[in-house]
Amino acid sequence: MSSFMSLFNTSRHPVTMNPRDRPSDPLSRLRYALETMPSSRKYIFSSATRAEVLSELYDAFWGSYSHLFLPLSNSNLPMHATLSSVQADLSFAGAGSEDPIIPGRPCGHIFSKGESCFRCKDCALDDSCLLRAQQAGGCCDCGDIEAWRKPISCPFHPLAPHVQAQIEQALSAVDATPRVAQRSISEEIPFVEDYPYRVAIPPDLRDLMSRTIAYALDFILDTLDYSPDEATVPSHEADLRLQPSADPMQKDQYAIIIWNDDKHSFDEVIKLICEITGHDKKTANIMARSIDDAGREIIDINDDVPRLLEAAHLMTKIELGVTVRRAYDTFREQVSCVIIEWLLDLTRSRLGADTLIIKEIIAAELLSPRRRENTFFTSGPQIPDLTADLARPCRIDWLFVYHTRLWKKPRIHLKAIYASILTLSHPHKIAVASHFASIYHRVADAYLLVDREAETSIKYFALQLFTAPSVALHIVSEHDLMIRLLDIIVNFFTDHIEDKHILTTSPAQQDINVESPPFRSKRFMPVFSDLRYLCHNQPVQQLIARHPTFIRKFVKVCQVFMCISPNKRVASSHVEYETDVWISVFNVTLSLSRVIKVYGEAFAFANPTQLVGAITTVVREILAVCTLSTDRLDKEKFSKPMLHEVEFGDAQYQIVDFNVLEGWVSFHHSLHWLLADLLKHIDILSEESLKQIGLSGVRDLFLRPFNEGAILTLIDFPLRVLAMIAQIRAGLWVRNGFPIRGQLLHYRDFMLRELCYDQDLFILQSSLIILDPNIIIVSILDRFGLLSFFRGEVEKSPYEGAHLLSMVEELLYVLITILGERASATKLPFQRAIRREIVHALAAGPSSFTDLAKRVSERMVDDVSFERVLKDVSYFRAPESTSDTGVYELKDEAYDEVDPFTFHYTRNKREEVEVILKNRLRKKTGVKDPVIVPKPLTITSGPFSILPSVLESEALLQVMFYAIYNVIALTDSAGTAPPSAEAILDQTFQLIMLALVERPSVFSHVSVIKPFAEGKKLADIICAMEHDEKYKPYKSRIDWILIEVSKHVPEGVQPPRKVLNLAAPAPDVEGVKKRAAKARQEAIMAEMKAQQVSFSLNFEEEEEENEQDMDETSEELSSYGTCIVCQEDLNEAKAFGSLGLVQPSRLLRKHPDSHSQYLNELMTMPQSLDRASPRDTTFPPANAEELDTTSSPNFDGFPTQYTRFGLHASVCGHMMHLDCFQVYNSSIRQRHRSHATRNHPESIQRKEYICPLCKSLGNVLLPVLHPSNAPASQIPFPDWIRAAGISVLKSKPDSIMDGLQFRSGTGEFVFWSAQDPGYGAAVRKPEAVASTKMLDTLMLSSRMVSQQTRHLRERPEPEVGERGAGMYLPEDLVGYTISAVEVAARGTDSSGGIVADSLSLSDTQSRMIRGLLASLTRLAALELDGRPDGGRESVKQAIIKRLLPEWSRTSLTSFSYPLLLRDPFTVLIETAAVAPEMLQHVLILCYYACLARTVIGMVYVLNKARTYTAFQQPMLVSMLISSAMSVCSSFFDAFGEARIEKMLYAFTLPFLRRAAILCRSVVPLTFPTPLLGASNVNEYKRLLATLGIPPLADLPNQDTLQNALSGWCAHYGHSHAASQLNCGVVLDYAAVYGIARLPLILDNLFGERDKVMKCHRCNTVPTDAAICLICGVTCCMASYCCQDELAIRGECNMHTRECGGAIGVYFVVKRCSLLYLYGNNGTFAQSPYLDVHGEVDVSMRRGRRQYIHPARWEEIRKTWLNHGIPTAVARKLESTVDSGGWETL
Repeated sequence: MSSFMSLFNTSRHPVTMNPRDRPSDPLSRLRYALETMPSSRKYIFSSATRAEVLSELYDAFWGSYSHLFLPLSNSNLPMHATLSSVQADLSFAGAGSEDPIIPGRPCGHIFSKGESCFRCKDCALDDSCLLRAQQAGGCCDCGDIEAWRKPISCPFHPLAPHVQAQIEQALSAVDATPRVAQRSISEEIPFVEDYPYRVAIPPDLRDLMSRTIAYALDFILDTLDYSPDEATVPSHEADLRLQPSADPMQKDQYAIIIWNDDKHSFDEVIKLICEITGHDKKTANIMARSIDDAGREIIDINDDVPRLLEAAHLMTKIELGVTVRRAYDTFREQVSCVIIEWLLDLTRSRLGADTLIIKEIIAAELLSPRRRENTFFTSGPQIPDLTADLARPCRIDWLFVYHTRLWKKPRIHLKAIYASILTLSHPHKIAVASHFASIYHRVADAYLLVDREAETSIKYFALQLFTAPSVALHIVSEHDLMIRLLDIIVNFFTDHIEDKHILTTSPAQQDINVESPPFRSKRFMPVFSDLRYLCHNQPVQQLIARHPTFIRKFVKVCQVFMCISPNKRVASSHVEYETDVWISVFNVTLSLSRVIKVYGEAFAFANPTQLVGAITTVVREILAVCTLSTDRLDKEKFSKPMLHEVEFGDAQYQIVDFNVLEGWVSFHHSLHWLLADLLKHIDILSEESLKQIGLSGVRDLFLRPFNEGAILTLIDFPLRVLAMIAQIRAGLWVRNGFPIRGQLLHYRDFMLRELCYDQDLFILQSSLIILDPNIIIVSILDRFGLLSFFRGEVEKSPYEGAHLLSMVEELLYVLITILGERASATKLPFQRAIRREIVHALAAGPSSFTDLAKRVSERMVDDVSFERVLKDVSYFRAPESTSDTGVYELKDEAYDEVDPFTFHYTRNKREEVEVILKNRLRKKTGVKDPVIVPKPLTITSGPFSILPSVLESEALLQVMFYAIYNVIALTDSAGTAPPSAEAILDQTFQLIMLALVERPSVFSHVSVIKPFAEGKKLADIICAMEHDEKYKPYKSRIDWILIEVSKHVPEGVQPPRKVLNLAAPAPDVEGVKKRAAKARQEAIMAEMKAQQVSFSLNFEEEEEENEQDMDETSEELSSYGTCIVCQEDLNEAKAFGSLGLVQPSRLLRKHPDSHSQYLNELMTMPQSLDRASPRDTTFPPANAEELDTTSSPNFDGFPTQYTRFGLHASVCGHMMHLDCFQVYNSSIRQRHRSHATRNHPESIQRKEYICPLCKSLGNVLLPVLHPSNAPASQIPFPDWIRAAGISVLKSKPDSIMDGLQFRSGTGEFVFWSAQDPGYGAAVRKPEAVASTKMLDTLMLSSRMVSQQTRHLRERPEPEVGERGAGMYLPEDLVGYTISAVEVAARGTDSSGGIVADSLSLSDTQSRMIRGLLASLTRLAALELDGRPDGGRESVKQAIIKRLLPEWSRTSLTSFSYPLLLRDPFTVLIETAAVAPEMLQHVLILCYYACLARTVIGMVYVLNKARTYTAFQQPMLVSMLISSAMSVCSSFFDAFGEARIEKMLYAFTLPFLRRAAILCRSVVPLTFPTPLLGASNVNEYKRLLATLGIPPLADLPNQDTLQNALSGWCAHYGHSHAASQLNCGVVLDYAAVYGIARLPLILDNLFGERDKVMKCHRCNTVPTDAAICLICGVTCCMASYCCQDELAIRGECNMHTRECGGAIGVYFVVKRCSLLYLYGNNGTFAQSPYLDVHGEVDVSMRRGRRQYIHPARWEEIRKTWLNHGIPTAVARKLESTVDSGGWETL
């Protein structure tokens, strides 16, 4: 037994060990703790357990040397803390501050999720090189020499010579021969050289650190040995108990775990957890969040196995990842997760000042073999055998292989650990890459076949390794990675897979099934990307070019995909079943073709022998496949190509026999694409270089090893595709359905065509220089089925009618392309190719950058020089309005480079461009019908220099002849031109002109000598067309051709051109025609004029009669337009109203008395608010960088607590009969019932509707009235006051009226309150009329809001149920609305008038104000029903009593509340509602009351600002009266008189503006705008003059006003309401309203995101931040962390209630869009930011710098100011039918 125990003791301490026996050695203690923890903790892993594991790990790690890691005072870490965070907090040895500058050390900063990083296209080697400043775990490449094309000279990460030397030595291995057998990996990696911050370490500490880290890593691996690769659930208990487990007790305690995925929503998982485990919602919520954050979570632990299994099976039914494992193993996995977190923390920690030593020890242990624990008592796990791949498997290899067994969080942590090791030194990078490459196939297996969470897979680690040139070279040459990668691809797609592993041996039979799962999987793309990254490195390209094994292997891969997914034309009935297999096939072959491109380009490094060898290899493989020598092609679909003899012209040709209409044709010819790329190296294939290796030229290269038939077979396959495309475009394949159109669109798509379509055309072009051009042209004709057409036997053609001419057009298009396209034939430099593409894309007209990028291949758009070239050839026009995007316009000189026959143009595009070019030439030359002459090919050298000679071939001449001859014949026989005839003639003339430009002499001779049909020659038929009216559009081209021909063979053209003399008077004939037409036109015009005159005479008579009628009827009815529902006239005969919306609002702002910045704002305010201030509208904004330097807290948003709540009314301007309105409302209710699940734009509970015409939101119907025409009263103000006082004295005391005023003595009237119980009684009377029904809509909406918002109103109010309860409508509705209208008009130009002139104040707004006042009048009339004038007189008297101080203070009235505590504007509104005739006099009193109030308020504000001496308020009285403005010196001297005046003006200007709007709406004739002459008079003076108010300077002469003021002030001074603490006067915010200020450049928002974007609720930086544009607060958008208790509302909705009330405006940072919220609805709107190209970049997918666009930004401010958000939301919801709530839109 003792020997048995000793055996066990070495590996594990028995669970039952006595605590006293706890070992003293730190590492043994750690071992003991980790072994005994699962059972001692009852298998439950809590945060305390995590803290205990961490403390044990740290203790074991530093033993007795903790003082080397922490300052002496803190020799122990606090609970739960990690070493790196404590070191940073205590600034230990420089932690937490910037790293010191050390030459040769790369930055290596590891990006956290959501951190912004930059990429420089100019300097970066590829698109994986980033600078910090996305998948978490990537690191910053600054300071890494290999990441950059040119040095970026970073001051913080300078280069070091020894690092450069290491890399150069690694790259020199390119000349060595690659190994086939894998090489062993060097064991010892030296410590980093030349590191200046080394610290002396005690040897036993280093040993302890190494052993602790080794033990920790081994613990992880021992645990993961037992973990499953996939989340599967055993089918029954017995299987569960047989699962491998490390538990020595084999205890029946099981845990059920849910794994994270992208398919299930939070709500779904929370509901499931609650149902299955019985947890409450809160716990389930925490679990769901943990599943999302960490990647998995234990949801239950118990020993009831059947119940657990049942629950697990339930969850697997909805495809949730679930595992049920022993609690012991699960506990150990949780411990492993903490160990990984600890290791990551160590990589960020330091030992003294040395930041590298710990990382070096971790690296050394990762790169050492693992020490296995003795697994004596446990059921053995399935451990993979790594010795097959590596002689000496290390811990890192195991971790790579076991990566799939981990979950999200530890995976991300491990990748960060690996990344930190990579940056240690170049040897470290090579070592990690070697290990990764050695087991890459296992990583690929797991990624392609097993992994649940692909996005955290270790496969993506390849990106960091394969893109470094020296690393790529090492793993390709030493570890044979490229060949193994190619094997993986072949075996994966041939479905050579056995239990989740791709077999490594090549299958004998390489059958490919496009329906198989590998094709359907999307995961293969990154594997192709890895291959492309490897091949993209220059050293690897040199290897590929120099070593034939690579091309041989690659050819074998390409041949697997040759001719897959072929198509056959369906002729009779439509194809039954349209599959979408072609999509996945295209995905695969396009991924492959991108690799082919890189592989082909590698041969730029080859010598002629190597390139010729490669070409021969590829051609052999093509022939082997195409002649069916291999079993690649399906013998049922493809047969061996046979030659047949055809006659064309005078010769016989042996060509391949194939009919595209009947055979099988595939779009995918990967080997041909590879051959095309190899043939593009024309510099290496020039005659001189081929002669060095004994070949006379390219022709010899092909025809020496292969015969002519073989070459014809070779080119036949691409030719079949081109013929099939032509037939599809001609409409011959329609019965094949959509798949065939889809394939064609992809094959010729702008982005992808250079990978496939262009390659096929180039193969055809190359064949012209290899074989006799005649045989190629005849082959093309034969494949297109047009031999008979071009022999002149049209009736024998396989096509009929329009199809035939379409095919001819397509054929000529191909011929023009292969004869005129010179990019590949001259190896056009890439920049020139980009320039050519951009010029042709912009030739048809200006285009936005995105549209341009769609018309150019993606490789060009991604290229460094793309934007540079774009700037060279075009002008940028920045967007101006809100809906504009920026566009690029071609510069004029660039039009000279445009060729309308370029092969990427469609026919329509070509015609457009031709028109543009001709117009341009016409302007330049003045020629009426200019000729666009083709540009010469200018191929001076290389194998393609003989291409122009093809233009002399007889077969081509015959094609030109019959193209014209047959079109003429068909036109003559039909009498009109057949379809496509124009295009065919255009193309033929283009070919002829090209021939005359390139081969003028030879072609001219042939064209006049060689006879065809009826003995005619080409020149003859052209001459015959010259004067034919039918061919007039071609006249100028025909002239050009004949002149060119006659230069060389004048006698050949003269005889047929004799007709010239007869046609001499032709121009005259034309002139006669023109003159006749002009005369006709003039006659018609004269006739029309006469008719007009007689009509208008009749009409005027009628009008006069009508006017007489109107005069008679005008007393009866006046019209207001038509009803938008029934289209009948609106007049007083039938009740009607204007559609409006009353919404709760918190727009109006109070002056924040505690913020001095707002006082400064007042001082710098412009004098007039009705003049627009000049704004910079340039885009992108100039000097944006400097302007953005200051970031302010909360983005300068306005503090929420200083807003005022009220009701805002708005109207859309449309009107409706009351009856129609009721019918329309019931139809809305009906629609809601019939579409119960839809998220409707309006809410029935809130009585909302959508205007049927403009889709604006509404909830009320307002009465419509014309304004009063009363002229201004002539009574002087003092006389009026005296008269008013006397009339009050005369009137009887009105106790009823007194009872109808507020009991609190403030002077408001109870019947104007929203919740007044008296209103309901008045409406219920049976004789309630239509106007009451209209009023009811307003009262309902107001009452609803009023009931819910008592807490937002600060005024003293009667209790609910008493008279006068609720919001006071004159102030909270009418006053609020007018104030909001005034605020919205601030800063906008009123063009010379005042704010109330029509520009700022629209007719609809003044109509709405009259409607609201009419509602108030109606309310008073309902209450005072019995009185003669609807009670107006009594209300008027009550208002006068309130205003005159001698009344308001006497015992006769109950006004205990001083007038100065009420808003004088409300009194003005009450007057306008009942007595508009006395407005102009009451206005003067109200203005002075406003002045007095403002002074009181200012004193309070300045007291609060604390910088000025305090003084008592009763002094105000003397202050205002003692003089007009030389006010109380004791106080205001401190502040300066001018500033006080400025403040007083600023605070009272809004009152004047509001009064002007009110008065102009009600009695416009009383207040005309005076002509002040100069418009630069300030606004204050203009308004005083308009409103007839004596200015303040005139106060000493106004006794009545002085009396009133002293009376009011005295009342205020003695009142209790205005106590010392709070004067009771709150001033309105007087400046222009702004929204929060976002940075001008969007990335500045990310640069300081930790500082500026922090959510106050959860105190984190949100992953998806939304910035409130009203107050500038940052919220967590759509996230689980900040929901309300019921998890119904997210933080944006919750914040909206506190900030905007019913509305919210947010900028959603990550989505880069706006979010509007209203009620429970919302919508996303376009971002105010545009990128440098003037385009919106949703979700920042393009990643370009974005700048704020001034017009869009202003539009957002205007929408918010004008209360347009509810309507914006409603319109968006109305226009879309949503499937899952508005959030999905």
